[in-house]
Amino acid sequence: MTGTKDRILAAGAELFRQGGYAGTGVKQIVEAAGAPFGSLYHFFPGGKEQLGEEVVRGSGRQYIGLFDLFLTPGTGLVEAIEAFFAAGVTTLLETDYAEGCPIATVALEVATTNETLRRATADVFTSWIDAGTERLTRFGLPPASARTLAIALITSLEGAFVLARAMRSTEPMAVAGTAVADVARRLLAEPD
Repeated sequence: MTGTKDRILAAGAELFRQGGYAGTGVKQIVEAAGAPFGSLYHFFPGGKEQLGEEVVRGSGRQYIGLFDLFLTPGTGLVEAIEAFFAAGVTTLLETDYAEGCPIATVALEVATTNETLRRATADVFTSWIDAGTERLTRFGLPPASARTLAIALITSLEGAFVLARAMRSTEPMAVAGTAVADVARRLLAEPD
């Protein structure tokens, strides 16, 4: 990729995270990227939809890294989950509730209106569930329990971001973190 394409993708990700897909215009994106207007269509001949799909898929791959950041060997599972949600609180506070997850933001907007982007968000969520499941089995959970916990973690985190941003409160993130940690405790206590 060229520097210009990278800047357009980064600007798109940032603007979609803050204002959503529908609320972000291509002119805003190229201005934020410091790129000529025509460069968007040079790199993304499919226009905003192609850019949106690439942003969703690229951001999704980057966010998988959070599992490796928090679910590390030597860390207790409950403590790792608590740290995961504490980082969500930090993000909310540091961005004054302006940033959430670009995947969820786009998914909420396009689930019934844009099949290309709906499929991209579904693929990303599926990849997160698969990655989370794999990492959580390292803590001794059977695959079915690890998948349950991965889905609980992702849905709780995404929902907490939505509520926290709307309410301008970190309470939903704290409550979600406690709830998912409780699910982890229960699953860890179950016999194999």
